Amino acid sequence: MDKTERLFAVMDALRRHRRPVTAAALAEEQGVSVRTLYRDVQTLIGLGAPIDGEAGVGYMLKPGFFLPPLMFTPEELEALVLGARWVGAQPDDGLGAAAQNALAKIATASPEDLRDRINDTGLWPVAVWSARAPTPMPVLGQVRLAMRTEKALQIAYEDESGRASERAIWPVQLAYYEGKQVIAAWCCLRQAFRNFRTDRIVSLDITDDRYGKRRVILEREWREVLAAERRGE
Repeated sequence: MDKTERLFAVMDALRRHRRPVTAAALAEEQGVSVRTLYRDVQTLIGLGAPIDGEAGVGYMLKPGFFLPPLMFTPEELEALVLGARWVGAQPDDGLGAAAQNALAKIATASPEDLRDRINDTGLWPVAVWSARAPTPMPVLGQVRLAMRTEKALQIAYEDESGRASERAIWPVQLAYYEGKQVIAAWCCLRQAFRNFRTDRIVSLDITDDRYGKRRVILEREWREVLAAERRGE
């Protein structure tokens, strides 16, 4: 992680804390030394970040940094919180952490500090498939990365009958159902769009091979195929 990324990470950490947090705690969270953390905080203050506190006492971020003032109706805020908490209930650790950071940014970018309201909306999503926390699935982050960069995935896959195959795919969409996730992709082996359940992927690697078409074009073609199937064509 370079210095710029580290500074943004410190800002995100400060947004998540409603009370002063010590440099030692921040340093442990960021995986850096306390001395490095002190230097990063001083750099941020020098750049104009409204950070209160001092070494040995703790640091706290004032609301209203980076983003322009935002105003939310109670329903808008409830929708954001419920959506972020639903994402946090999925087995995608990367998106879960991003949702938490996004809520923290929204809370402190508003003229009114919204952290208390966010913590007390009274709305929680219920994962009906399990009362336990979902098992993290690292492949989800890799699929999302492949879609962003338009890089082909090489997967080993087992179908519902247990038949194994290896194939290159170009992911187009990633659907999050309750209890499972499904990749809609162009299958280079079958030369057609296919769906792949992530829990049946035995191994997955991002290759250096680009998609044969832009993902936006593939998505349009995929939707046309779905529409034709619905019409019975």
